[in-house]
Amino acid sequence: MVKGPGLYADIGKKARDLLYKDYQSDHKFSLTTYAANGVAITSSGAKKGELFLADVSTKLINKNITTDVKVDTNSKLFTTITIDEPAPGLKTIFSFIAPDQRSGKVELQYLQEYAGISTSIGLTASPVVNFSGVAGNGTVALGTDVSFDTATGNFTKYNGALSLTTSDLIASLTLNDKADTLTASYYHTVSPLTNTAVGAELTHGFSSNENSLTIGTQHSLDPLTTVKARVNNAGIASALLQHEWRPKSVFTISGEVDTRAIEKSAKVGLAIALKP
Repeated sequence: MVKGPGLYADIGKKARDLLYKDYQSDHKFSLTTYAANGVAITSSGAKKGELFLADVSTKLINKNITTDVKVDTNSKLFTTITIDEPAPGLKTIFSFIAPDQRSGKVELQYLQEYAGISTSIGLTASPVVNFSGVAGNGTVALGTDVSFDTATGNFTKYNGALSLTTSDLIASLTLNDKADTLTASYYHTVSPLTNTAVGAELTHGFSSNENSLTIGTQHSLDPLTTVKARVNNAGIASALLQHEWRPKSVFTISGEVDTRAIEKSAKVGLAIALKP
């Protein structure tokens, strides 16, 4: 793919990953094996309170075509077929969920040096059409994300975003929820050698007149071990330790505590991903 401003979903992603990725209070386990024909088979399970959820997924890569198929405990079949660069900078994604006949969707992504475009349409008689586009370069990007329901003739989503990127800082401003929620995020690389970074996200809801603030940091103790921590304005503090104990096999333990109610039990999450 051509490098450029990226897609709309990429705006603010660095800060979101630092503040929210891999934090959890559940227990998860996944095991990936490879068949003789190159098919990757992943079995996953997650314990959420008293509920246990599981799924089995397969991935087959044939030249520039990737096929992902997943079956969960509710007997739903998720299928995604991705064709990477049938033309320069273009990606085609076809997805559907069986037995939901209205879930089919086709998405086209196009990246070039000064723009990133993604458009999708549902495979129904009256589909929802989504369009997102970003214009700019590696430093400044301006984007929009809209959805139109042809059944009702209404826009179900219209968002906008602005991003500024330098060698060690990424700042973004997004207006979501039909211009009702304003979010500002910040990601700063302190030390590339130790993967040390800090980030923050401030959200204001115009209709509710409520604000939320989350700040966090990450640091690599060594090339295989990373620690992260965050706290929000509600007094919820979280931390995690992630260790790659063998190539592609990752162990993650995370905890969460309410600093305004220390007497309550802390939440502890555990995730293990094993790959050969």
